[in-house]
Amino acid sequence: MASASVKVAVRVRPFNAREISREAKCVIQMQGKTTCITNPKQAKDAPKNFTFDYSYWSHTSEEDPSFASQWQVYKDIGEEMLLHAFEGYNVCIFAYGQTGAGKSYTMMGKQESGHQGIIPQLCKDLFARVSDNKCPNLSYSVEVSYMEIYCERVRDLLNPKSHGNLRVREHPIMGPYVEDLSKLAVTSFEDIADLMDCGNKARTVAATNMNETSSRSHAVFTIVFTQHRHDELTALDTEKVSKISLVDLAGSERADSSGAKGMRLKEGANINKSLTTLGKVISALAEMQSNKKKKSEFIPYRDSVLTWLLKENLGGNSRTAMIAALSPADINYEETLSTLRYADRAKQIRCNAIINEDPNARLIRELKEEVARLRDLLSAQGLSATPFPGTGTDRQADAAHAWRHSLLLPFSGLAGACGRQPPLGRGRWLLPFGSSGGS
Repeated sequence: MASASVKVAVRVRPFNAREISREAKCVIQMQGKTTCITNPKQAKDAPKNFTFDYSYWSHTSEEDPSFASQWQVYKDIGEEMLLHAFEGYNVCIFAYGQTGAGKSYTMMGKQESGHQGIIPQLCKDLFARVSDNKCPNLSYSVEVSYMEIYCERVRDLLNPKSHGNLRVREHPIMGPYVEDLSKLAVTSFEDIADLMDCGNKARTVAATNMNETSSRSHAVFTIVFTQHRHDELTALDTEKVSKISLVDLAGSERADSSGAKGMRLKEGANINKSLTTLGKVISALAEMQSNKKKKSEFIPYRDSVLTWLLKENLGGNSRTAMIAALSPADINYEETLSTLRYADRAKQIRCNAIINEDPNARLIRELKEEVARLRDLLSAQGLSATPFPGTGTDRQADAAHAWRHSLLLPFSGLAGACGRQPPLGRGRWLLPFGSSGGS
């Protein structure tokens, strides 16, 4: 089991048209991994500093040496999570921030070259690595699903007949899942791109005062990545299954700022409710990590469909990364500060991820690791680890050699010391390799 903290990154976007028209001033500065925010109403106060795994400055143009491009964000976060998926771990990347802060751009991006987000870049990289596979005993399969959580109801974005009434269940081992959610097999990036485009067109968006294309739902794009391996040594067929969850959250918003009325107001209320529950879950998990004695503290996962579905990704069996999207404008100071505090809290969460493989595969892998460790130990002591001829394959001989050295080495020299027949039932003492003994 690998315990690791949630990776947290923040990214500040350029001014949008609304902020330019109101002559907004930038209140965010970044230096290395540190992000600073200045209160525009209290200029004499010291800036508030926050340190994260990554602080991405995307406020200026690409000519700026410190500018963080879409590719840079993927290289730091997406690529690492993809490598964990190939290792057999569940992984999750989710974007959080106020409405119009750049979450969808970071996760999905645009179709133009250089503007693709984490999700399409990760999918493209996944199939590039799969196509580079030269091992005849290793094969891959990929399945995808795409859903949105709209007003606390789950809708399948890849099924036109879905009307947003899918039920969330909980498996005793696999955790929460959506019943009857479409899961489609894909064999190339083009297949995934077509499905993503189809799902994005079906997603619920609307215009508000804060954002012309505001996401009115949380979107979860899931990739189930399976690696099938045939082990020639044991003649067993094993597999590792990784679940890659890529989440684009709807933005938190204030009704007076967004100008939401009627249905838009109801949508905003449900969005804020689920994000508030997410904040409570993150705070409870962070408190649990800071105070190890309070293990029995209640975590309100089921208070929202979003947090229920993300249960395993928040403090469970997953490698998780969070990207907090920031507005640089002074008119959004309160929301931006709230997002930074949210992200700072998430840093304290630790997830206990395990490699998802069947028990036989895990046992074989652990035994091979133990054999490798023993061989290294022998080499460090100056003992030979070369296999005997006629004892099978090289790997089998290496394993037998290391095992016999580690367990039976204490018997060496006992024949001369005891002057009696050996207790091994075959008329010979088993001495260290390279030694000789009497029969």
